[in-house]
Amino acid sequence: MAEKIVILDFGSQYTQLIARRIRELNIYSEIVPFHKIPPLDDEVKAVILSGSPFSVRDEQAPRVPLDELVAQKPVLGICYGAQLLAQHFGGLVERSEKREYGKAHLRDIQPDPLFEAIEEGSQVWMSHGDTIVQLPEVFELVAGTDSIPVAAFRGAPDRFAHPVYGLQFHPEVVHSIDGLQLLHNFCMHIAGCTGDWTPASFVTQTVEQLRRQIGTDKVIMGLSGGVDSTVAATLIHRAVGDQLTCIFVDNGLLRKHEYHQVMESYKGMGLNVIGVDASARFYRELKGVTNPEQKRKIIGRVFIEVFEEEAHKIRDVVWLGQGTIYPDVIESVSVHGPSVTIKSHHNVGGLPEKLKLKIVEPLRMLFKDEVRKVGSELHIPPVILGRHPFPGPGLAIRILGEVTPEKVRLLQEADAIFINGLREWGLYDEVWQAATILLPIHSVGVMGDERTYEQVVALRAVSSADGMTAEWSRLPADFLAWVSSEIINRVKGINRVVYDISTKPPATIEWE
Repeated sequence: MAEKIVILDFGSQYTQLIARRIRELNIYSEIVPFHKIPPLDDEVKAVILSGSPFSVRDEQAPRVPLDELVAQKPVLGICYGAQLLAQHFGGLVERSEKREYGKAHLRDIQPDPLFEAIEEGSQVWMSHGDTIVQLPEVFELVAGTDSIPVAAFRGAPDRFAHPVYGLQFHPEVVHSIDGLQLLHNFCMHIAGCTGDWTPASFVTQTVEQLRRQIGTDKVIMGLSGGVDSTVAATLIHRAVGDQLTCIFVDNGLLRKHEYHQVMESYKGMGLNVIGVDASARFYRELKGVTNPEQKRKIIGRVFIEVFEEEAHKIRDVVWLGQGTIYPDVIESVSVHGPSVTIKSHHNVGGLPEKLKLKIVEPLRMLFKDEVRKVGSELHIPPVILGRHPFPGPGLAIRILGEVTPEKVRLLQEADAIFINGLREWGLYDEVWQAATILLPIHSVGVMGDERTYEQVVALRAVSSADGMTAEWSRLPADFLAWVSSEIINRVKGINRVVYDISTKPPATIEWE
């Protein structure tokens, strides 16, 4: 990377959002835990100190060597980061008489490059329990609000080697109307970034890096038909061509006709893909199993076994390609360590040790939306690039209870009507993820003059940016009525359709 902004993470819920906003400016940003500060070489243009759930007044509050940081690079402290700067240099931070949370408006903005094109009264978002009641002598007030005297400050130019700023509001959230402009001002005008980190530049740099990293070695990679693995494989293929062999395992738990459709797409992209139909093996291992976590673990284990068998047929392989993306990386090295496991993910995490391979992860520094932009730059077919996220265990976790071939067939038929219907009605791209869930209950129905006692499916559609939170999609009532009628009339064995209107949190997107 030619230039980057380093964000020191003190555990704020908004830290990822800071990185995403800066990347919207075509500037590469990287999140690191506060206690693992990397060398601040020439690539690093500035350092941002994130917010935190801690108070700077706590004895156990996270701290960093601020004297060293401000001596090396421009620094921007946000919320906790600003309070840390103020306290460290001799100011006074105290508990607020009331929690300052929500919208506020900037007042008395002083002329400063940080506030270029930002007008008096600009709305900002507050979220803090402490407040700076007295600035140290080395800082100058830049702006306040109606409720707090110190909303923004800067280091006195004659006291610091580089610009230093502190904000008691969050410019990264959408409620701070000019927040992106402020971050633009800091990164461009103050840190001197050029903003040349684009999907095209990422592809060029990554392909060159992969060529150097892999050389003449062979690479294998498991494909899922999803965005991440496909984009990662395409980048590796562009770098080393036929040195890459991909393996696509049909676990019998994919959507209707998906295995064949995806295989055809991969052929059209020129990828060397080995298809393996292991559906009978997965069904056999899943027989009688009803516990969701046990189902996930069985599917993960069998996938590894099948992948390992196929991999051993390819001689002299050195590398294992993976579609790991940045949220996974951040999670594994977060301030608090890996979070509590809500569910175990089906991935190839156990393969590198088993196969004794080195890992290559070309997407490990990208967010999901950035992966799609890179995929578009690589001309990956829209049918794959625009595909909704699909869980590794597939339909197994959308069949509540035991998984059987008959239940899979039933769910595939109903799911195909729902997903194809979304496309036909022009709603597919408005939804982040959609799913059909087969419930382990039967309900009474009437068809003609006969009573029926058949199964129930739930439809789930959500809107989200990254899956961390999700809102249920307000699909048109006419569409839901059409889908319900189509499923009940065309799929023998289902006589009732319901729609899930739960948000995440507290519910998860998947039912298992």
